[in-house]
Amino acid sequence: MPQRIEEHTGARIKSARKRRRLTQRELSDKSAVSYSTLTKVEQGAMPASPSVLGALARALSVPVTELNGQPYLDELHQDQLDGLIQPVREALNVYDLGADADITPRALAELAEKAEELCVLVRATNIKQAAAELPDLICEATTVAHTLGTTEAWQTLASSYRTAYDVTTKLGFIDLSAIALDRLEWAAQRASDPILGGMRQYLRALAYLRASDYRTGKRLIALGMSTLEQADGGRERDVVTGQLHLGAAVLAGRDKDGDTAEEHLSEAGRIADRTGPAEKVHWLSFGPTNVGVHRVSVLAELDMYAEAVDKAKSMTLPGDWPPSRMAHHYAEVARAQMWTGRTDAAFRNLLEARKLAPQQTRYHPTVRETFAGLESAKRRMPDDFINYGSWLSA
Repeated sequence: MPQRIEEHTGARIKSARKRRRLTQRELSDKSAVSYSTLTKVEQGAMPASPSVLGALARALSVPVTELNGQPYLDELHQDQLDGLIQPVREALNVYDLGADADITPRALAELAEKAEELCVLVRATNIKQAAAELPDLICEATTVAHTLGTTEAWQTLASSYRTAYDVTTKLGFIDLSAIALDRLEWAAQRASDPILGGMRQYLRALAYLRASDYRTGKRLIALGMSTLEQADGGRERDVVTGQLHLGAAVLAGRDKDGDTAEEHLSEAGRIADRTGPAEKVHWLSFGPTNVGVHRVSVLAELDMYAEAVDKAKSMTLPGDWPPSRMAHHYAEVARAQMWTGRTDAAFRNLLEARKLAPQQTRYHPTVRETFAGLESAKRRMPDDFINYGSWLSA
């Protein structure tokens, strides 16, 4: 069944507010969230947008995950995903212990191939298989990197850390994903690879976006740009630079700075015209399509939901675009449609996201908040709407 009333995001906000001994009026003033919006969110009559959730989390001095309920432990247990996290955590912890004499690692070329394969699995949203195979890869790659000390060995280890970040982020273990990013930086420095270093700052900026710390996120984007200046020119650097601009655009959008967001989108568009589709360059999905998808995201972050829906209608996603990115896009379009009263269309996009990427979609906070918004709208919904809620929060 869908989340019980005491479990929804609004109820968690109310509980955190009472622990801080704040009235609704006091929290409204402290967070700059309107009193009307706060009361409706707490009652479960309105979903909390990412910007509202972030403002309330900052005012309450709690992580955003405390308010949206991540990680969703009951569902992780049902899907037998919870047991895969501790081995990843343990593998991340041995980064500086040198070669493990008890491990007989595969050859570097085979490990590099496996690291690439796990990146593909994540983009195909086969999170469970990627998580299951990841600890062995990290441990073996750690031993090989310490033994060989070559650039390729450290790059392979960095790739395994990147997958650890992807997996833990998608499953809602945000603190662990931050550790994975620190390990990525550690390996990138030993590989003397500024491209990896710049990409790490992009991923780190996204973490601060999710935490609603936009100022720090923007500083990390600037640091990433500076790091990339140390890299040789070429398509690889262009792709990561373009992706940094896209991250900066979403940060500016959520911070309600439309002019800055447009500047970054425009620059990313110019770079994408030069690179063309580059989905497999560090698996960032960069290219003209990704610029368009981010424009939809920025419009939604600026609360320009009707414009976001119209922009999405004008786009055609390539059939071979990564399922993880397609599903994320459909979830964001569904959120914009929900806010504009297009409840049937919004639910169809949630269904499409589930079809494309069931594991990712089930653990996506935007999906859950959008579903809650559709439920609170009290409109007549298709018969499979209840089944969807049962699947989200069985």
